[in-house]
Amino acid sequence: MIDPRFIYLAVVLAAIGGWSYVRDTWRGVTSPNRVTWSLWGLEGVLAFGVEVQQHVGLASLMTLMLGLVPLAVVAVSFKNPHSVWRLGPFDIVCGVISLAGLAFWAFVNEPTVALVSFVCADQVAGLPTIRKSWLAPSTESPRVFIMGCCNCTITLLTLKVFNTAGALFPGCVIVTDALMSLLIVGRLGPRFRREFEVAKKVAA
Repeated sequence: MIDPRFIYLAVVLAAIGGWSYVRDTWRGVTSPNRVTWSLWGLEGVLAFGVEVQQHVGLASLMTLMLGLVPLAVVAVSFKNPHSVWRLGPFDIVCGVISLAGLAFWAFVNEPTVALVSFVCADQVAGLPTIRKSWLAPSTESPRVFIMGCCNCTITLLTLKVFNTAGALFPGCVIVTDALMSLLIVGRLGPRFRREFEVAKKVAA
């Protein structure tokens, strides 16, 4: 465990990553998926409220940032007509499933089950952007996800008690952000499709 005050460093890193994504969205360089980012904002703010009630401590500040940054991204996306990713059936279905998970979380009385359903809702909300990062990585900005891996790792290390309430949410964010960073920076989707087309031509 590291000093809990390192959470302030995590918040700063989140702010840097978030600012870069908001800036790119404003400029039309990045086209965020509004389903993902709207739900991430809602879920981050709700998770912050839960962590405050469960006395998670300073680590809850990082969770608050996980809500505020997506809300800022969504708000800025309305300022630039180029900052819009066209939504399809897959995005809508993921949004509905994620909202259903949140509804289940709100009404279930078992804390652990509620937390798991909440985290599942958050992960489903991320699927449209994971898919977008595979199909069109050039429409994404990786810095916010790379910073997300760093600041959530710091958050985990600052926990005085490593329990499900404090660790599950940031831990899952690390996995999702690491995957999207890899897809965007490595341009894995286009590279795979290009190599697949070459292989098809050679086989023909």
